[in-house]
Amino acid sequence: MKGLITAGGRGTRLRPITHTKNKHLIPVAGKPIIVYAIETLKEAGIIDIGITYNADLDTLQSFLKNGEDFGVNLVYIHQKEPIGLADCIRVSKDFLKDDSFVFFLGDNLLAGGILKYKKIFEEKKPQSLLLLSKVQDPQRFGVPEFDKAGKIVKIEEKPESPKSDFAITGIYFYDSTIFKAFEGKNHIVPSERGELEISDVHQYLIDHGYTVLGENITGWWKDTGKPNDLLFANRLILEKHTEYSISESAFIDDLSSISGNISVGDNSKIINSIIRGPVYIGNNTIIENSYIGPFTSIGNNNSLVLSEIEHSLLLDNISIFNIQQRIDESIIGDNVIISKKESKPAVYNLYLGDHSIIKI
Repeated sequence: MKGLITAGGRGTRLRPITHTKNKHLIPVAGKPIIVYAIETLKEAGIIDIGITYNADLDTLQSFLKNGEDFGVNLVYIHQKEPIGLADCIRVSKDFLKDDSFVFFLGDNLLAGGILKYKKIFEEKKPQSLLLLSKVQDPQRFGVPEFDKAGKIVKIEEKPESPKSDFAITGIYFYDSTIFKAFEGKNHIVPSERGELEISDVHQYLIDHGYTVLGENITGWWKDTGKPNDLLFANRLILEKHTEYSISESAFIDDLSSISGNISVGDNSKIINSIIRGPVYIGNNTIIENSYIGPFTSIGNNNSLVLSEIEHSLLLDNISIFNIQQRIDESIIGDNVIISKKESKPAVYNLYLGDHSIIKI
């Protein structure tokens, strides 16, 4: 079995951060989102993995390389235009050949792994196995409709009136039958929004008598496509996976108070500060005379002085100085400076890019 991970799309819901960074490389609890997908596949014994992209190959490839650092073999597959998830599969035929595969959306996070579902797929041998999750807002997702026996009979993409409260998550199992959906006179065609929809692929399989099964996931699942989802995923991962770990080259002075599980990276310094975990702190970061509250991830090369931060996600090369009010439930991108204006008049000086959000 092979793996196929998506790493395309424009990440419009995560702007302005995604103006300069591929959304799949945004770190959650200190690790880029796409790495969680790679690790999930590897844990299930899947090491031959294709990554589809339509932009930012240099950034992706310079970080992931050939996959050796992660114990897998990576192949990069170019999708000329971002015209749908089904198109990611279509353009990957030469890589997938006749093998069965897991299709994993690169901005999805799943607790507990996929080994259980891989075994179900191999034992029951359907043409497709869809992982399902009960959600409060199924209108955002592909939604299955069931008959009285619980069999999936129809798939709708982002329906106004969902026939169930289950979402099809961003993890799918297929055998090579799926490529029939792109061939012959009855093949799927682009939707009104000009995309080859993955829900149309599933409906094609159902309509042509192939077996499409659904399996409810038992752990949590998150599509990190929106800022609140990203913060929630960061919280879940910190809560469940952060262990007390201080690098040998890190420094914490005697005036600082540390509680809960925290991870502190190389050459970082904590001076006269309060840290309440779970908290992740990257490399070469200085925290001085500050408070860092639970569910906060702080990246590399940051400086936080005379400030308070909680339940937030900070990327790299950030400077925050003398901010009296607590920063909470925030996402701060690379190379940001936040400071109190010392001189009169006491006004706000703002330099903000497209799609920025600021609440004062």
